[in-house]
Amino acid sequence: MDIKRSTKSTAKMLINFLTFEAVKTIAEQLEETDRLKALWFNQFSTRERLQNGELYIKDLFEVHQEMAFRVMTVREHLANEILEFLPEMTRTGIQQSNMQLRRQHFEKIMSVQASEGYAECENLEPSLETILEASSETNLEVPLEVVANLNPDSVVEGDRASTQQNQ
Repeated sequence: MDIKRSTKSTAKMLINFLTFEAVKTIAEQLEETDRLKALWFNQFSTRERLQNGELYIKDLFEVHQEMAFRVMTVREHLANEILEFLPEMTRTGIQQSNMQLRRQHFEKIMSVQASEGYAECENLEPSLETILEASSETNLEVPLEVVANLNPDSVVEGDRASTQQNQ
């Protein structure tokens, strides 16, 4: 992992995002104070490439120097306010997100394993009919423990079924 490259990339993305936030803030301010300028600023901001903050400001300088300086000032102010809290908030946010994602994943795994376990348990408990068929095919007697643990209602039904089969 190239930490330097990742750090530069993250910083560039953050600068672009702060430029975007500055533009949004200025647009809201202009909406309240100068609707005509707000309309022009919104049209310029949607028309130009706001994804790249540096290019956006360069283009803005060419058409409206005062607005370019305003975006840079607001962007710098936002950076000063936000960056102080950002490292801890980012660490905490990632830790909480990871913990929640792990918990959800484990809950999903456990519910799948539990449902598979129930299906296996159901397959492990043979019915009286299955036991009687197996014993009649092999001429073996049904062990007393198996018969003792069976539901009496199923024994009656099983006896009828095996009696009917033998006839």
